Amino acid sequence: MVSHKSLESVKEAAQEAHQQARILARALPYLRRYTGDTVVIKYGGHAMVDNNLSNDFGHDIALLKQVGINPVIVHGGGPQINHMLKRMKIESTFIDGLRVTSEEIIDVIEMVLAGTVNKQVATLINQAGALAVGISGKDGGLIEAHKMTKHVWDEKAQREKSIDLGLVGEPINIDPRVLYALSGSGLIPVVAPIGMDKQGQTYNINADIAAGAIAGAVRASRLFMLTDVPGVLDRDGNLISELTEEEAQNAIALGVISGGMIPKIETCLEAVKAGAQAAVIMDGRVSHACLLELFTEGGSGTLIRSANFK
Repeated sequence: MVSHKSLESVKEAAQEAHQQARILARALPYLRRYTGDTVVIKYGGHAMVDNNLSNDFGHDIALLKQVGINPVIVHGGGPQINHMLKRMKIESTFIDGLRVTSEEIIDVIEMVLAGTVNKQVATLINQAGALAVGISGKDGGLIEAHKMTKHVWDEKAQREKSIDLGLVGEPINIDPRVLYALSGSGLIPVVAPIGMDKQGQTYNINADIAAGAIAGAVRASRLFMLTDVPGVLDRDGNLISELTEEEAQNAIALGVISGGMIPKIETCLEAVKAGAQAAVIMDGRVSHACLLELFTEGGSGTLIRSANFK
């Protein structure tokens, strides 16, 4: 049977094919630049709970692996933890964005992060055609942690005081051998931010901090911090596309960077100092944000770069 197509539909198909070819041609230099490199992606916020964005994320990560880039995913899971604590009628409090973590709560956090959420993220990538493996920071000794000491300013006493956050930890050593083993075998590591000390005590670690520590340890080409804001904004509300370490520190000192953006910038700076080439704070609400940042000239967020940035 002879198939007939209108001239209009043929022209539309040809235009779409030409557009796809142009996109691939423009992306080719970037594909070559990053082949063999490692990128660490902190996945959380709106990008994690929006079904369309999460499906796009899974396909984007699979694509990165297929073109020769080695992605490492570090995920959060605050809303899922909140939901489970509510179901179990366990009260939870926060200090400066960090969850005060009791022995009872750490068990729930590990169950949700290293169990449910971790496997959900790995499944997104697997369904997109790649092979992802979910692990926690306890596996292979990936994240050695110790208890975090939080200092806050006591206005009445006019001095700093220490706050006990319970089993909230911070990384003191990253052993990336398990990540190298997985990536070298064609697998994509998906990491739940749970750490452990030498005595076997489990700690809840902020996902941003865990991702930054891992990015520094593996000397990642990029640390991508998916957030719910476009990036770092100046006083007029315009996006700052790039910052050096010195410029970022000055922006904090001058109050241009303030509030919840400060710890994200500090995490990026620590990652860059530890060995990552650059870190990007970017809008996870934008579909294909990681691809836009890697494979287009303008990028999609605020890049904090090291001296040896390429």
